[in-house]
Amino acid sequence: MVIREIRARSVLCKSKVFDYTVNPYVGCQHGCTYCYARFMRRFTGHEEPWGHFVDIKANAPDLLRCEIGKMRPGRVWVSGVCDCYQPVEKTYGVTRKCLEVLVKRDWPVTVQTKSPLVLRDIDLLRTGDNVEVGLSVTTGDDGVRQLFEPGAPSIRERVNALEELHLAGIRTFAMIAPMLPGAETLPETLVGKVDYVLVDRMNYHYGDWVYRKHRLESARTDHFFYLKGNEVRDAFGRAGIECQVLCLP
Repeated sequence: MVIREIRARSVLCKSKVFDYTVNPYVGCQHGCTYCYARFMRRFTGHEEPWGHFVDIKANAPDLLRCEIGKMRPGRVWVSGVCDCYQPVEKTYGVTRKCLEVLVKRDWPVTVQTKSPLVLRDIDLLRTGDNVEVGLSVTTGDDGVRQLFEPGAPSIRERVNALEELHLAGIRTFAMIAPMLPGAETLPETLVGKVDYVLVDRMNYHYGDWVYRKHRLESARTDHFFYLKGNEVRDAFGRAGIECQVLCLP
């Protein structure tokens, strides 16, 4: 793993998903096989494979403190092309420092991660009036998780993190995206732990080789996503949990 500190030129960027996004790091140690952020290597010049490098934006909190005063308030996605709570965050704390800036200015924040390290910052997250935290939970089967996300925390760790955040009074959501085999068991698992759920299909082809290697091609089809998307949505609906399935017409 190649880790280096860099000086970023900007950190509060316009986003097509929310108003803004903040990415405290370049690269991600989780290295999920399907990750759309792999495209970043075309622009960063890294020779290392995705999942084998992380650049620390050491000046991100100071930049954010400056930029936030020049921008119109809006919801900030932390993060869009990295996991803001990947292992290096435990050492560098750049994500927490950026969140401190956002919460102090009372900007709405959506945190998205796969890591239970987010629990470290419950004290801070609880102080924001418009803060929500989502955990990406792509399957209920940790064996499947190990095929597609071998470097990421276990499903149980993510579910437990959602529960603890929810009990702390923080608005929580699960991002079942990409929806992998075994996702149909998640409604029962997530009851009482989330306020809402988002579901989407596998939209990129980086992880196609995993489907082929393990003979899971049928779980890559339109039929699979339509069938399982409906099944998951209906199950969450019966549990009284709002669920939006992005891969259904």
